[in-house]
Amino acid sequence: MRDSVVDTRTAAQIPSTPQTRAPSYRLAFIDDAFLLREDLRPVRLQLELLKPQLMLDEAGVETTIVLFGGARIPDAANAHKATTPMLASLSRFYEEARRFAQLATEASLAETRGRRGVIATGGGPGVMEAGNRGAQEAGGRSVGLNIVLPHEQAPNAYVTPDLCFNFHYFAIRKMHFLMRAEAVCVFPGGFGTLDEMFEALTLIQTGRMAKVPFLLFGRAYWEEVINWPKLAESGTISPEDLDLFRYVETAEEALEAIRTWSDKGQRREEIPGRVVPNGAPAPGQPDQPADGS
Repeated sequence: MRDSVVDTRTAAQIPSTPQTRAPSYRLAFIDDAFLLREDLRPVRLQLELLKPQLMLDEAGVETTIVLFGGARIPDAANAHKATTPMLASLSRFYEEARRFAQLATEASLAETRGRRGVIATGGGPGVMEAGNRGAQEAGGRSVGLNIVLPHEQAPNAYVTPDLCFNFHYFAIRKMHFLMRAEAVCVFPGGFGTLDEMFEALTLIQTGRMAKVPFLLFGRAYWEEVINWPKLAESGTISPEDLDLFRYVETAEEALEAIRTWSDKGQRREEIPGRVVPNGAPAPGQPDQPADGS
């Protein structure tokens, strides 16, 4: 059977007539105007999910270690350009992310020839750049999951070119962050970092995602930015939910935490502290009539 590549070449060589020039005559899968129609959004979602999936499979990337963190955090050499004194002080996390990625990549190369524990970032500047940079300095590969933003943005120079992807849909990008994640490391950051962190924690909390080592770099920062105990005290989360993550300060501490994490791969079957409505079956129990008959 003739494949789509052959027919695409053949279609480009047909005589030019009013019929062949009509938009209706274009092959659907090479018709940009058709593919960009509002009605085709479900197809574009599928394509954006499938393209990175296939290319990562073909590249032999089995699992990733995901790094989230602020795009505005500078390296030490540029800390003087930071817009606030606190942002300048956070430059130490650029170096820690770089060191962590370098050490993690060295371990990946030694243990799995770079197939597992591949560093994955959002592909931008700041902490993301530090992660991709550390992986490159270790002689390994790293993934960059970039996204189109209103302001001009290009991937940082350290992402492995063949593992650099661009997204239109935030939701699909988020899926690719977590589909292969064997660990999640969160460095200080802003709205985007908080969004990704809470999204991942919610998936683990609700049992939609298996537990993975989940590390927050910089206890002082996170405890000042988020009042975690107050969430548990108020009852909006359970005290057990605070065990889903752990604070670390250094690259070495993070690697040791990943290595010794006790419940990785386990999935919650119920949410601690969640009240079961009257008449509803308890988690894992079969449905019963409300009258108990």
